[in-house]
Amino acid sequence: MVANDSPRQYTLSLHATPDRIPQIRRIVAAHLRHWRLENIIQPVSLGVCELLTNVHRHTEGDRPCVLELRWARGQFAASVTDGDPRLPRLQGPQPFAERGRGLALIAHLSDSWGTQPTPDGKVVWFTLTAQPQALRPLRTLPPAPTLSTTVSVSALPPLDTPSHGHPLRSDQWCLSDA
Repeated sequence: MVANDSPRQYTLSLHATPDRIPQIRRIVAAHLRHWRLENIIQPVSLGVCELLTNVHRHTEGDRPCVLELRWARGQFAASVTDGDPRLPRLQGPQPFAERGRGLALIAHLSDSWGTQPTPDGKVVWFTLTAQPQALRPLRTLPPAPTLSTTVSVSALPPLDTPSHGHPLRSDQWCLSDA
């Protein structure tokens, strides 16, 4: 165990719109890093995105919801509560379907998942077993090796030109969400 393993919780009320989902993914990743749960950033971020996308696609109105992240005693839980009383259903395998695989993905990524009706709608959740990573002590890196090969800078393509020779436009740049 690590020194600071006290329970953690984060709650956020939001509107599940397509432009907010990447922002929420970054917020989730930041909280997991702060809680030293880096080893579950990818599955949690993906699961939360799926839950929020379901709220956007399947609820009526302006799509308000509440995201809650909790970690205690080695168990992490993420849940999304919304005002639509219809419970989602896990659909059978449809390998070429464009939609309908979100809950199957969550079931695959998590240790457990479920849905629960609430007085005002429903909550959909998933859990993962997770231990915080111990803080690593700083260590001195060995000196970088010297290169004996000389490379001509003029032989390298400009930084804004991909290997196939076409310059990139600013609207083609990809940035990581997490």
